[in-house]
Amino acid sequence: MKVRSLKFRVRSATFDNFQVGTTTSPSFNLRMNVELGVKNTNFGHYKFDNSTITFFYKGTQVGSADVLKARAKARSTKKFNIVVNLISPSNSDFGTDLTSGVLHLTSQSSLRGKVELFKVMKKKKSANMNCTMEIHISAKELRNVVCK
Repeated sequence: MKVRSLKFRVRSATFDNFQVGTTTSPSFNLRMNVELGVKNTNFGHYKFDNSTITFFYKGTQVGSADVLKARAKARSTKKFNIVVNLISPSNSDFGTDLTSGVLHLTSQSSLRGKVELFKVMKKKKSANMNCTMEIHISAKELRNVVCK
């Protein structure tokens, strides 16, 4: 039996702390509650190890958070939440995005684990995440999340 690929995605996010500077002093300091999902379409559960998710602004790391080991049941989606603090780099050109009202971020992570089929076979499988997203500054919400 073939083991299918897993999907690891950013599902949604809310904000606890939302501080954005001015155009003369552009900066951001955000506390984001992110809902992640691991979709397992296999007929056996998927156990994955600890990992890290990293957020980037124009190629520069602005935050990271730990993803704790867990298990996604067979043919289901495991949803879990993480909290990440996003802080702008000191030399960023955030002023142009501040005037447009949209902050473009990317996130990357990789999960490594095993799919257990029929409690007999164990196959190693990894799930990679590469998402782009937009934070709309005036609405204080996450939109247009696209994961590959």
